[in-house]
Amino acid sequence: MPIYSSDSDDPHPSHSAPTRRFLAHNRPMHAILGGGKVADILLWRDKTITGSILIGFTLIWSLFEVMEYNIVTLLCHISMSIMLILFIWSMGAGFVDWNPPDFRAFMISDSTFRWLCGKFNSILVKFYEISSGKDFRNFFLAITFLWILSVIGSYFSSLNLLYLGFVCLATLPALYERYHNEVDYLVRQGNQDMKKLYNKFDTEVLNKIPRGPVKQKKKF
Repeated sequence: MPIYSSDSDDPHPSHSAPTRRFLAHNRPMHAILGGGKVADILLWRDKTITGSILIGFTLIWSLFEVMEYNIVTLLCHISMSIMLILFIWSMGAGFVDWNPPDFRAFMISDSTFRWLCGKFNSILVKFYEISSGKDFRNFFLAITFLWILSVIGSYFSSLNLLYLGFVCLATLPALYERYHNEVDYLVRQGNQDMKKLYNKFDTEVLNKIPRGPVKQKKKF
């Protein structure tokens, strides 16, 4: 999709001026997302893993929302299936040349718990920093975002909202990385249109509001 600059907005365009991006970062999207495996998944670096995760979440959403499956029933069926597989595996190991299942493969390592606790603590620290009011802009944006999210949540079920958020998280970063030039161009055009609209409103409405004379203080 070609991008054309508008000469009517800027009579003397500067081709050497840096282009302001929508996310206000000159770093690549992979670096903005923190890099690593999570960024690779969100940006579809490994299409097999990302597609499998998306299909898995879609199946779970379909079970609860479309087929109206109960979570307790689903957990019980999954547990029974795993128990039957382990039972057949353990019993068959005595008759066939199989290795019995190793229980250590089902254990969660201590490093995983430490990583989860570290992530949770970093979220708590960030929450405290925003709530303390050190940066009023971030505080106002966080309050506004939470209020908008609460309004949206009143129209959707929790599962639908989580699934919608996951789909957006799995698609929007990859789409922006691929079409960031087009998105940045549309954002710049939208900002220019908003400025023109405000200037028109200021000229035709605000400037026509009568104002009383300014009283000057008497000097003694």
